[in-house]
Amino acid sequence: MNAPRPRAALAAVPAYVAGRPPTPVEGLESYKLSSNENPFPPVPEVLEAVQAAAQTMNRYPDMGSTALYAALADHLGVRTEELAVATGSVALLYHLVQAFCDPGDEVVYAWRSFEAYPIATAVCGATAVQVPLTADGRHDLDAMAAQVGERTKVVLLCTPNNPTGPALRHGEVEAFLARVPSDVVVVLDEAYGEFVRGEDRLDALALLRQHGNVAVMRTFAKAYGLAGLRVGYLVGSDVVAGAVRACALPFGVSGVAQAAAAEALRHQAAMEGRVAALVAERDRVHAGLLEQGWSSPEPQGNFVWLPLGADTARFAGAAEAQGLVVRPYGEDGVRITIGEVPANDRFLRVAAEFEPKA
Repeated sequence: MNAPRPRAALAAVPAYVAGRPPTPVEGLESYKLSSNENPFPPVPEVLEAVQAAAQTMNRYPDMGSTALYAALADHLGVRTEELAVATGSVALLYHLVQAFCDPGDEVVYAWRSFEAYPIATAVCGATAVQVPLTADGRHDLDAMAAQVGERTKVVLLCTPNNPTGPALRHGEVEAFLARVPSDVVVVLDEAYGEFVRGEDRLDALALLRQHGNVAVMRTFAKAYGLAGLRVGYLVGSDVVAGAVRACALPFGVSGVAQAAAAEALRHQAAMEGRVAALVAERDRVHAGLLEQGWSSPEPQGNFVWLPLGADTARFAGAAEAQGLVVRPYGEDGVRITIGEVPANDRFLRVAAEFEPKA
């Protein structure tokens, strides 16, 4: 019997694997350390804005996200024409690949990196060019530049890299851009940018002003703690931002999300204070892992990475037995979100007691 046939390209689309909720363990409070969520709730003013916006949920949201665009333009010092908003930075990624890639065009990115990259590439029928990370979990920018060819339309740089943690430095990205043709879109994915510390920090907006092919993607999910509302933004040239907006779903960003994000931008000090607390916890946890003898790349997001190889699943199981759900990645390793202090302490105890076999 004949039946509808999806596009052949969908057969190559990998499934997105979300972080699971914790399994209850008798006698223990369970914690979810698998989705890089911010453990702090939104600030009270954001909650008030959400409640007010919810009163009009019988109406469609502002399709133009007017107030949010204005707030972002003021916050970033850019024009609204250089902005695109969507339901999280994941949606922006999909829209951008759709806007710039025909079937057979190439998207270059490091691997392992954000798992939505191969999905967005495959959905559009484009070809993924995955470039292995270095031994310390960093982008190999020389190898990536060497893979940029005539069919390359998009390069994705995840910084800090999810799930391994290291961040790109400004100087190395600047040198990389000098090697990439100006008609190739280079995406600086800064979903965790607010958590980066150290010298030569990436100034993505400065590079955007110098290179018309640069696009910067950010989200309100992590530092601002609005993961459940799904809102992110892209900054790019009029051409890039306009192409992304053209592919966006009408009325995609809800009125509640627009109101929450615009209000969150008014409370930078509160956000920065919470981020600073998470950074301090991240550094404490990482130092604890190193003291225990673990090899773990330099973390610059709100998570740490253990390259466990064949022990990956067994470690995730050991954590789950203690009421912690972490995020395993095949036989590459485990990503652990920085959560509440008791959760982080328990994770360190699990790591101290674990005996690797690989």
